[in-house]
Amino acid sequence: MILRNLEAFEPIIKAGWRFSKFYCFIRVTKTYLIAPAVTYGPSMIPTIDLKSGMFLMEKISPRFGKVARGDIVVLRNPQHPRHFMTKRVVGLEGDSLTRISSPDNSDKSKTIVVPKGAVWVEGDNKYNSNDSRKFGPVPYDLIDGKMLWRLTPLKKFGPFWYK
Repeated sequence: MILRNLEAFEPIIKAGWRFSKFYCFIRVTKTYLIAPAVTYGPSMIPTIDLKSGMFLMEKISPRFGKVARGDIVVLRNPQHPRHFMTKRVVGLEGDSLTRISSPDNSDKSKTIVVPKGAVWVEGDNKYNSNDSRKFGPVPYDLIDGKMLWRLTPLKKFGPFWYK
């Protein structure tokens, strides 16, 4: 008896099915292909403004280790894994980087070799950036995506070519 009256609910069931398919499509796209990223703060000045900006980041390249020197990436903060940060890749695994170890004494330098499975990231604003100079090399697994397209501010809308 109950099954005979289900015809009245058929449009609702179909609409719910369409919504769930759409939700799954959006979820898979955002998790594995492309997602929005909001940036703010001074660490990437002058490449990215101090004010909040919105970008699209692609998530395919980092999954396959296709990150190159000069790419701007979104990654999990190694010190606070719930927070994300935007930095430029400066060194890849196996690279030797020579850095000034003390800002006060420019004669004292230190050579760092980036270990396998990691990258060295730095902010463009060398004087105000929390980056690999403070927390060391970053494992590839912490990279969430590469910046692809600038959405805001609208006057700078377009592909985000940064090399």
